[in-house]
Amino acid sequence: MSTDSTASASRRPLLPLWAAVLAAAVAGPTLDLAFPDVGWWPFAFVGVAFALVSLIGRSIGGALLVGFVFGASFYLIHIIWITRYLGPIPWLALSGLEAILMAAGAVPIVLAYRWLPALSPARATRLIALPVLIGGLWTGRELFMGSWPYTGFPWARIGMSQSESPLADIASWTGVAGLTFLMVTAVAAVIEWLRAGRVRDLRTALPAAVAALLLVAVPAFPTTPSGELRVGAVQGNGPSAYFDQRTPYAILNAQLEATAPLAGEDLDLLVWPEGGIDYDPLQDPTTAAALDALAAEFGAPLLVNAATDRGERTFNTSMLWEEGAENPVAFHDKRNPVPMGEYVPDRWFFERIVPDLVGLIQREYTPGENRPFIDVDGVGVGLAICFDVIYDAVIWEGARDGAELYVFQTNNADFRDTDENLQQLAFARMRAIETGRSVVNLSTVGTSQVIGPDGATLESLPAGTAGHMLAEVPLRTGLTPAVIVGPAVQVILGWGSLLGLVAVGIALCVRGRRGQTTTPASEETGVDRDVPA
Repeated sequence: MSTDSTASASRRPLLPLWAAVLAAAVAGPTLDLAFPDVGWWPFAFVGVAFALVSLIGRSIGGALLVGFVFGASFYLIHIIWITRYLGPIPWLALSGLEAILMAAGAVPIVLAYRWLPALSPARATRLIALPVLIGGLWTGRELFMGSWPYTGFPWARIGMSQSESPLADIASWTGVAGLTFLMVTAVAAVIEWLRAGRVRDLRTALPAAVAALLLVAVPAFPTTPSGELRVGAVQGNGPSAYFDQRTPYAILNAQLEATAPLAGEDLDLLVWPEGGIDYDPLQDPTTAAALDALAAEFGAPLLVNAATDRGERTFNTSMLWEEGAENPVAFHDKRNPVPMGEYVPDRWFFERIVPDLVGLIQREYTPGENRPFIDVDGVGVGLAICFDVIYDAVIWEGARDGAELYVFQTNNADFRDTDENLQQLAFARMRAIETGRSVVNLSTVGTSQVIGPDGATLESLPAGTAGHMLAEVPLRTGLTPAVIVGPAVQVILGWGSLLGLVAVGIALCVRGRRGQTTTPASEETGVDRDVPA
């Protein structure tokens, strides 16, 4: 077969359109199995494989269709926990938006499968360059969806599915984006090896084998031990959900009751979760007095959280409270309040569409601008409040500021008895591995854990139970490569891959090969031909 014939065959659809839609519909639920509560991490590779196979050789219209089906079949399952209190409308709206963005992001992947073999039909291009470009474009789509619209929704990144797998250590070198890239590149390389039709030729298997080896053979980057911090963390299990009925100070009293068994313990830090206080201690003397008394009783700083008002603005604030000090001695405001949860962007617009639903969201948190870091008697503590754990910039900034451990305060009460708290816990575990630092992940209602720098569980509390954790939490210094080069990795993988695709397209035009990149007439109508690869 001639080189031109081989290149043409490589760009034909692997599946007819109906089968591609079916494969995309299977890809979503399969990928979800890799995340908690199931947590079968190898299924991430299977889900990605189904998604990629459904895109190979598609037209633009076909790419949009199968991309949307993949996105919808994944998100409708993965974030069904949104319906716990708010019902189906937010769930369908967010799932639909994410599916649309997945569909749009499928187009560059399809163009890569079409253009790169046309530009260079050499075997090395298909086995090496093409998988690398596909991995970069997939990662770029994740990064875009994690930042737009508003602050984005980086909840379901492929790399985050690997917190319990032997591949998680790679995140300490490349960050989560780099792990996603390597995983998708490895899957794409295996697909191209199989498509090459020379399974017995070990030379064609080399790129896929190298990608697989990188995934399993790289150890975590070592950070430097710097002592321990004795931390008590209290899960009060109070009525802290948005719509819970409660009496005055019910949440505060639940936290105090669950803290009582720690009396007499020698602590370096006592931690309460997000929303562990009913009222703003900056405005409410009763709450402030209770915190003063608790700090005096334990002789240790308290790290607490509440909604605070400063001027005309409201913040979701973590505060360090100390005995005999002008409190709080330090505080951090949540960087990324949740759109449609902690504030309503463009409220005037959404009130015209769903006024009753928008009317339920009365709070309007302002994004914080201060550092996600506090100093506790000379020990740096990195902070992330609830969903801020999914934003790379917040985590990396804390490490660069000198954090020797992290405290993630969260309130999962709005999602009791769902997968949400377990998914968020998995993200916290990945952050521990990525930064080489311990994490105290504390929820109002669970699941709460103390996680070591290697991702191991040191202490835990079950969900829906009042109790406390007491742990000698390992401290670490030194920055992992992920923290140092993570932003550059994201720029290279995101914008670099897109620019690479553009460069391929321009090169095709310059070489006068536009005809080889034109969709066949039957596909211009949105119908893919059932042509074998």
